[in-house]
Amino acid sequence: MRILLVIALLLMSTPAWAHKPSDSYLSLTVHQVRVEGRWDIALRDLDDAIGLDGDGNGEITWGEVRSRQDQIAAYALSRLTLASGGRRCATNVTRLLIDHHTDGAYTVVLFTATCPDPIEELDADYRLLFDLDAQHRGLLRLTHGSHASFTTSAIFSQETSAQRFTIGEDSLWRQVGQYLHEGIWHIWLGFDHLLFLLTLLLPAVLVRVDHRWQAIEDLSSASWEVLRIVTAFTFAHSLTLSFATLGIMQLPSRLVESAIASSVILAGVANLYPGIAQRRWVVAFAFGLIHGFGFASVLSDLGLPHGSLLVSLVSFNVGVEIGQLAVVVLFLPLAHAFRRSSAYQLIVVRIGSLAVIVVALLWLAERAFDLKLFPV
Repeated sequence: MRILLVIALLLMSTPAWAHKPSDSYLSLTVHQVRVEGRWDIALRDLDDAIGLDGDGNGEITWGEVRSRQDQIAAYALSRLTLASGGRRCATNVTRLLIDHHTDGAYTVVLFTATCPDPIEELDADYRLLFDLDAQHRGLLRLTHGSHASFTTSAIFSQETSAQRFTIGEDSLWRQVGQYLHEGIWHIWLGFDHLLFLLTLLLPAVLVRVDHRWQAIEDLSSASWEVLRIVTAFTFAHSLTLSFATLGIMQLPSRLVESAIASSVILAGVANLYPGIAQRRWVVAFAFGLIHGFGFASVLSDLGLPHGSLLVSLVSFNVGVEIGQLAVVVLFLPLAHAFRRSSAYQLIVVRIGSLAVIVVALLWLAERAFDLKLFPV
C-alpha cells in the first residue's frame, strides 16, 4: 500500500509541462572536407537561454531576434563541436533565418564546418540546453553529399551527447536501438501520457456494485480489463502516430497538447462518476488517437527519407509499448494485492483521481492559453 501511495504522490508532484518536450533539429551534409549544416532551435528555448524578449511583453519579434544574431550564433556554436580524425573542424555561421514548426517559431542557423582532411569519420559533441533542460533532445539527420543513398539519423541526449558517425556506413541497428530507447523514455517521462493510462487502470481491480466500488475476486478478471484498455490505447495511438509521422494527417501542437490534458481530466472524472464511461477501453481508444499525435511530435519534424522514417517510427512505437508494459507489470500486481483495503479505494482511486483532475486542469490552462503556471 505504501508503494502505491508513493507512486501516486510522485505522479501528482511531477512538473506540469506546458509544451511538447524541447527538441532541436540538426541537419548535416558532408562534402569531402566540408560540412554544411542547418540547425533549427526553438525561439522559446533560446529565450530561456540568452533572453530574446527584450521588452518583456511575452512576444519575440524578428527585430529582437535580428538584434541578437551574434549572440545566437555564438551560443549555438559553443554548444556543438564537430571533429574528424581527432582534429576539430572550424565552424562558421553563414546565415540566420526564422521557420515555423508545429509547436512554434524556430531560429534556423545555417553554418559550414571545414575539417583538416577528407571526412571518413565525423565526431559530434552536442551540448545545447542540457544545463537548462535535462530532457532536451537533438534530432540529427546526416547525409553524404556524393552518396544520396547514405542518410542516417541519431538522437542526442544528455547521456549520448557525443557520438561518432562513419561516413558511408548507415547502421540500421543503431537507429533501431536509439529510437527504441527514446520510445521507452518518452512514455516514462511523458507524464500526461502516463497519468492518463494509470488513471484508466486504477479501477481495473474493482467492480461497481450498487454505486460503490468493490474488489474483484480474481486477478484474471483484472488482467482482462487491463488488456482491453492497453490494447485499445496502443492500437489508437499507433494509428495516429503513423499518420502524423508519415505526413498523412497533422494537427496543431497546442490543440493536441490541450486535448491530451482534457483526456486526463475525463479519465479522472470517470473514476469519480463511473456511469459516464462504463466501457473504459472505448475511452482509451478515443483519446489514444489524440495521444498518438502527441507521440508523433518527437518524430514529425525530423525530415528523414521514407525508408529511415519507417524504421524510426516502428522502433519508437515498439519502445512506447515496452514502456507501457513495464508500467502495467509493476502496477497490476500491487493494485490487486491491496484492492480490498479502504485506503486503495478512498485514497488511491478517489482522492488520487481528484488530484489528477486538478493537475490536468492546470495543464489545460497552460496549454490552451499559452501560460506558464509552473517553472519547467
